[in-house]
Amino acid sequence: MTIYLSLKLVHVISATLLLGTGLGTAFFLWNAVRSGDRGAIRVTARNAILADWVFTTPAVIIQPVTGVMLMVELGFRFDSAWFVAVTAIYLLVGACWIPVVIIQYRLWKLANGGGELPAQFYRLFRRWCLLGGPAFTGVLVLFVLMVFKPGI
Repeated sequence: MTIYLSLKLVHVISATLLLGTGLGTAFFLWNAVRSGDRGAIRVTARNAILADWVFTTPAVIIQPVTGVMLMVELGFRFDSAWFVAVTAIYLLVGACWIPVVIIQYRLWKLANGGGELPAQFYRLFRRWCLLGGPAFTGVLVLFVLMVFKPGI
């Protein structure tokens, strides 16, 4: 296997982990909150945090490293409109994702209490949803740019 194919494989797998973990954790946490079951919310939020550490964080690190290595391997220019777009969208996704992770910690802590979930929990959950939408959309756009490479 060539260096190019090895890099491409790692890049595609890490992109898939980024997309899949984000979609999976969003689906399960959304449904746990909709159920109103505090125990389900607590466990799901804890698992979403764990999934972010185990799957998303390594993928977030691997993506730009393998992306730059692939660009060098293929002779792509770093001043291309495509690269500028990919970088800007990747940074936007990160700017949404970091607060999402922090919010997940706060949701988990609030779900660990007793009684009804406080209003703060639902405010944070709305913010989590509002940040998750652009982050997920950005990852989808990155997939399109990765596959079609317009302007290259």
